[in-house]
Amino acid sequence: MSYMKEFTKGLIKENPNMVMLLGMCPTLAVTTMAINGLGMGLSTTFVLVCSNIAISLLKKIIPSSVRLPCYIVVIAGFVTFVSLMLQAFLPALYSALGMFLSLITVNCIILGRAEMFASKNKVLPSALDGLGMGLGFTLTLVLVGSVREIFGTGQWFGITIMPDVIEPMTLFILPAGGFFVLGTVIAVVNRIMKKKPREISCSNCPNAKNCFASGECPEKEVKEGGNA
Repeated sequence: MSYMKEFTKGLIKENPNMVMLLGMCPTLAVTTMAINGLGMGLSTTFVLVCSNIAISLLKKIIPSSVRLPCYIVVIAGFVTFVSLMLQAFLPALYSALGMFLSLITVNCIILGRAEMFASKNKVLPSALDGLGMGLGFTLTLVLVGSVREIFGTGQWFGITIMPDVIEPMTLFILPAGGFFVLGTVIAVVNRIMKKKPREISCSNCPNAKNCFASGECPEKEVKEGGNA
């Protein structure tokens, strides 16, 4: 098993938001500012890594009939820890994230990785899977939040970067702006990842081994004869 592959797959190739279209609710709700996206993303990453490790360690102990309730209890414990830490040390961010911080418990990204990966793999691959997926989620949140904050308020991470002559567009910090920016990001990523069509040549032809010594393809001759 390639540990690097387990880590990097969640960044772009299997990005939870941009490719698998999971976790859309917090992505649209908290990304009015880049700092909110960063806070939500890193909080989710912490919960992903810790829950994947815990579930991987407990996979042989947890009965299959009650695995989902057990997963939720494990995840809820780490979410509670994150909530208490943010409330104590970053109260402004805690207030900005609001109820979406608690809803990390039932985030389909975390439950999905617990069910599909951590419960079937060892600790290290599970930890790397959670880290990669979490950072990929964070990347999307920060990207969407940055675009919305820059065009919606003229700031980035609270720092004014747009000239005064350019009027901020309030649309970008409204729900409609969130849908527009997220849709655009998903479209661009899918366009970049779109594979080129396979080139047609003799090497790709299933009848290549049956070709005549002259190099002519029998299938081509049959089609030409039929057309004649």
